[in-house]
Amino acid sequence: MKKKVKIRTWIQLAMFIFVAIIAVNHTLVESGKGIPFLSRASLHAVCPFGGVVSLYNIITDGTFVKKIHESSMVLMYIVFVSSLFLGPLFCGWICPMGTFQEWTGIIGKKIFKQKYNRFIPYSIDKYLRWLRYGILVWILYMTAVTGKLIFQDFDPYYTLFQFWTGEVAISGFIALGLVIILSLFVERPFCKYACPYGAVLGIFNLFRIIPLRRNSDTCIDCKLCDRVCPMNITVSKAGKVRNHQCISCFECTSDDGVCPVPGTMEFRTNSYKASPLGSEKVTK
Repeated sequence: MKKKVKIRTWIQLAMFIFVAIIAVNHTLVESGKGIPFLSRASLHAVCPFGGVVSLYNIITDGTFVKKIHESSMVLMYIVFVSSLFLGPLFCGWICPMGTFQEWTGIIGKKIFKQKYNRFIPYSIDKYLRWLRYGILVWILYMTAVTGKLIFQDFDPYYTLFQFWTGEVAISGFIALGLVIILSLFVERPFCKYACPYGAVLGIFNLFRIIPLRRNSDTCIDCKLCDRVCPMNITVSKAGKVRNHQCISCFECTSDDGVCPVPGTMEFRTNSYKASPLGSEKVTK
């Protein structure tokens, strides 16, 4: 039951190391060292959000935003296509910033146990979730007006992989520090409340081709799916999860997560057929 969750962990680790190597190598290349075949790669070149913020410039004058590479556009299209089918897989499986927050959260889980990720009341949390869309609008507007990568000075992802270079603004260090502290109390705080790219990919959850579905006939209402969801989605009450914060992490599914009843929580295109026994529940 944990097979694909372990695969996700290895993929997250591999991508984090890959991006770290690119960031360090880019700095070494500038001093005449580094790995030759990665000499043109940089942190901006492997960030698909760069393609999003460049769209306006490309449409209006055919140029990229300063520091953005053509590879960002290619990656943007790849991530968009995958999100169309399975939602924000990039967020749950690839993004190094999301991985870093999960690793930091391990400390918080050991300290606070079951209280971890439950500190913010739902009455407040439900409004905080929309902050990232406000940030997204601000970034797109300012980038279009200035033609520069405005978010870099506030981006904890950029700071995490460039903090030793002297190119990071004080605001970047403050943002990363806040993310680290908040990750001790809340799982993936940056993803939930501030990530502009997560906001873009979250929209795909509303019409993704293969959504997460719950079989109400076999569900035993154990609510384990709710407890393990890093994004605090109430999965146990949904027939089909269309929440804009789902990151397709597979943690709650029957095959790859904690759901104890096979065929109850799955990513599938078609709906579950009604049980001939009606609403009778399957017991452990």
